[in-house]
Amino acid sequence: MAASAFGQCNLLPRTASVNPQQSHRQLYSLSFHRQSVNSSPPALSFTQSIGFGSAIERHCVDRNGSDLFKTDAVRQLSGSVISAKGHRFAIVVARFNDLITKKLLEGALETFNNYSVREEDIDVVWVPGCFEIGVTAQLLGKSQKYQAILCIGAVIRGDTSHYDAVVNAATSGVLSAGLNSGTPCIFGVLTCDTLEQAFNRVGGKSGNKGSETALTAIEMASLFEHHLKPSE
Repeated sequence: MAASAFGQCNLLPRTASVNPQQSHRQLYSLSFHRQSVNSSPPALSFTQSIGFGSAIERHCVDRNGSDLFKTDAVRQLSGSVISAKGHRFAIVVARFNDLITKKLLEGALETFNNYSVREEDIDVVWVPGCFEIGVTAQLLGKSQKYQAILCIGAVIRGDTSHYDAVVNAATSGVLSAGLNSGTPCIFGVLTCDTLEQAFNRVGGKSGNKGSETALTAIEMASLFEHHLKPSE
């Protein structure tokens, strides 16, 4: 027989210190108690404080005072960026706007070196422009030789709508490459309005986005290698 239950809800005023320059406000404490007639299940206590500009506090405990909602049994998977030793990477680089893309490549290679990736475990593939990055990355990913593929390029806005076409093609191409190959393909294409913005992102005040792309690749390679690798 299912146990019956009863509940009680109380709304009680609470005192709170208020800045004299602010308008008066009243806080309330909403307390809800649910108790089963059968004494074996724990009683629930839910309190919530509501007021203008006040934080909402929630707490759920059992009758012994311990938290009911625990995440000890929940698996949380993430990649590591401590070391990438033993992983292989490919870097697809667009030659167009190479004043920018070469600096992005340098940032990526320096980061790989800092994280113990050997030079012989890195292959750099040059393509004419950003439009060609996607198909190249997909073939490299399908080869199963690499743990991650970096996709590096730079698109700078001009006087025509060509910018939008290339940006859209590069973005969807890199996304499709990862989805179709099953290998992480990391988007490292700068999309800037001016050349100054681009230089700021290859070692200027905004850092080097090539380095950030390499870090993302290291983390994703670790995640796939240790947690998401298909069982054979």
